[in-house]
Amino acid sequence: MADVVLSSAMRSNLLSMQATSKLLDQTQQRVATGLKVNSAVDNPQSYFTAQGLNGRASDLNTLLDNEGLAVQTINAASQGIDAIQKLVQQAKATATQALQTTIQPTTLQETVTAHNYSGAPGTLTIKVGSKSAVTISLTTNIQSAGDLKAVVSAAGIPGLTVTETPSGLLKFTVASGDKITLSGDATTSGALSDSTNTNVSSNGTSRNKLIDDYNNLLTQIDQLANDASFNGINLLKSGSTLVVNFNEDQSSKLTIAGVSSSSSGVGLSALSYDDFNDDENIKSIQNVDDSATNKLRTLATSFASSLSIVQARQDFTKNLVTTLQTGAANLITADTNEEGANLLALQTRQQLGVQALSIASQAQQSILKLF
Repeated sequence: MADVVLSSAMRSNLLSMQATSKLLDQTQQRVATGLKVNSAVDNPQSYFTAQGLNGRASDLNTLLDNEGLAVQTINAASQGIDAIQKLVQQAKATATQALQTTIQPTTLQETVTAHNYSGAPGTLTIKVGSKSAVTISLTTNIQSAGDLKAVVSAAGIPGLTVTETPSGLLKFTVASGDKITLSGDATTSGALSDSTNTNVSSNGTSRNKLIDDYNNLLTQIDQLANDASFNGINLLKSGSTLVVNFNEDQSSKLTIAGVSSSSSGVGLSALSYDDFNDDENIKSIQNVDDSATNKLRTLATSFASSLSIVQARQDFTKNLVTTLQTGAANLITADTNEEGANLLALQTRQQLGVQALSIASQAQQSILKLF
């Protein structure tokens, strides 16, 4: 107030107390918040620098989440490769088992009785294993096993050999060991019949079951390759791509292209029942299995390399986030021990200021004694 006149000593003490009060408020805020820079007013350079460091740390933490997802995506692909390798090895083992299985031809002997089909055509249907049945039209006189042999031989059914035995029987032979089934008018009319009247023979040993097992393994490989996805990305399928960004502006990244790891993708193909009939052909199939294994090993190595890169960048990003946060904290975080000591000193100074102001006012108070 302009009308109030303070002595020089009182005004000096008052200014000192005001400065102490301001410092006391500042120190109390630092102790309460744990920060020596609470706003841009406190220290603009430190405040905005710390904000920038913390902002970058936040951006990198988001990238860390994506890097973690990338690690799991690659892991899913690697685990899929390991499982597919086991299935390919089992497929080769199946081929090896086929080599060790001796094929025993299937035979079926039939009695042929005279029958004239010229007036009323008949049929003979022959089915070998799982192959399509072949129906032969009988439009001639069948008087002996030789007559019927000529007709059946002319049909040229793959895998089937027809001979006449010394005793006059018609002998059907399948070298691969597949089952032989005869049906049609020739069997129902009595012109052709075996000793059991079943017209079916499965007395041979074939490798067809092993073919089924092999093809089933290929189906399992295809299904496994389709199931090796994580977060919607399957690196075991061509056309899939995983992009891992390592910095905020996406200028540092790793792109991993998916590779087809289905049975056809690694060079395997389904087999027919004839493929295991020849030992040399089986050995060729085993070589294809070995080639598929080598492709999978190469792919596994590539995924392992990519995984190492992502994990190394992940560790680097974690350390960088810590460095940024520490740097920001060093700029704005208060030393609570120091601020506590400051608070105690300022409280003491404030008390001393009150005493000094009281002493300075005594000179004016002495005037009152005159009245």
